[in-house]
Amino acid sequence: MTTAPPLVGVAHGSRDPRSAATVAELMDVVRARHPELDVRTAFLDLSAPRLRDVLGGVTSAVVVPLLLGHAYHARVDVPGEVARSGRPGVLVTDVLGPAVEAAALDRLAAVAGPLDDPALGVVLAGVGSSHAPANAVVAAAAAEWRDRFGWAGARAAFATAEPSVTDAIAQLRAAGARRIAVAQWVLAPGLLPDRIARAAAAAGAVVGEPLGAHPAVADLVVARYRETLARERVRWRAG
Repeated sequence: MTTAPPLVGVAHGSRDPRSAATVAELMDVVRARHPELDVRTAFLDLSAPRLRDVLGGVTSAVVVPLLLGHAYHARVDVPGEVARSGRPGVLVTDVLGPAVEAAALDRLAAVAGPLDDPALGVVLAGVGSSHAPANAVVAAAAAEWRDRFGWAGARAAFATAEPSVTDAIAQLRAAGARRIAVAQWVLAPGLLPDRIARAAAAAGAVVGEPLGAHPAVADLVVARYRETLARERVRWRAG
């Protein structure tokens, strides 16, 4: 019987202790919902344990980037750390990406109430990236939500890119939205999510919590792990 490799969830890391605590809580939910797995937590920077240290203690693993976009950290940092580990048995999954929408909508409904309201305007707020395609994913999710729920409008906004949360809220009000809610396209609390929340509050909008340890996010982490293992088995048989 083959032992399944560890699942290593890796987040960016932050100087804000709330961020690492939330990631740890998420991975605890993964363990509780999937006790058959060896679940470990790692960070790229600023928090411990570092990914390089976790990989130093294994011969094989599946690394799940706890990232919402395929930007620099996913494209460069994670594969770079895996390569430097010198562990050829380590696989890397896709990022969590737009599949976190069930959790984001749940967090939104918790502060906005019923979502089938044509007077509602929604800002989907992410941290933002210099990699334009990563920001475009957030904008596409906002547009899909608007069409699905029939809102007065929905806009993407970012803490470190344009449009800002303040500008997006103003655009929604100009378009006729009578209620404004901000959904955070963010995994864990920290300095930039705080910036989003402050901007929302200053503009008189309610704001949802970061995705955090939502069960749907925990199950997505495991889904990424399992689909990557399945692809590797197919590749190995084909080879």
